[in-house]
Amino acid sequence: MSAPMSMIEISNVEKTFIMHLQGGLELPVVRGVCFRVEPGECVVLSGPSGSGKSSILKMIFGNYRCDSGRIGIRHQGVQIDLAKAEPRETLNVRRTTIGYVSQFLRAVPRVATIDVVAEPLIAGGMARPEAREQAGHLLRRLNIPERLWALPPSTFSGGEQQRVNIARGFISDLPILLLDEPTASLDAANRAVVVDLIARKKHQGVAMVAIVHDDEIRQLIADRVVDVTLFAATA
Repeated sequence: MSAPMSMIEISNVEKTFIMHLQGGLELPVVRGVCFRVEPGECVVLSGPSGSGKSSILKMIFGNYRCDSGRIGIRHQGVQIDLAKAEPRETLNVRRTTIGYVSQFLRAVPRVATIDVVAEPLIAGGMARPEAREQAGHLLRRLNIPERLWALPPSTFSGGEQQRVNIARGFISDLPILLLDEPTASLDAANRAVVVDLIARKKHQGVAMVAIVHDDEIRQLIADRVVDVTLFAATA
């Protein structure tokens, strides 16, 4: 009997940036990246700034195309290689399989906060009233007062925007979740809420890859730590 597929399987991934405005200068980032992520597991990428952690996350999401190697993603029961996927397939994977919580909120101007958070559920076919109810529940948990829900998040502080971003990222029931510094702008109380949200996702079997610079948060959420400096590329 064959073993079940990992949710994420990275094999010998390599990435070099070519600086076209600087005479085609090549900037190697990572080489030989290999790791897996199982259902219900949170793998934290560790390493100093500039070591390639965010690049790896963006390759898993399909924002960056790797130069070589394989990015296996378990998508609707089969494993596909996102490194070779067509753009339409990549978009479908993002819509139904991979969620992403970045450091910065990218919201459409003038859209109410509650609708920004509810939008992924509505895009997935949920009725607007139910989606807004779930969005309100998450906003309340993340200590965004109800009087702000009708306002666009662009008017909020950095910490409030990050909490809206977290709510939007965590609201869907996607099987893979990528987290890029989700607690960076938060106070202790809201960091604890995010740790609890991550624990709940693990319990639901969600596979997560996270970048976290806070040692305490890393210890609380990480099932495994991958040292990205092991994959440092040299010119």
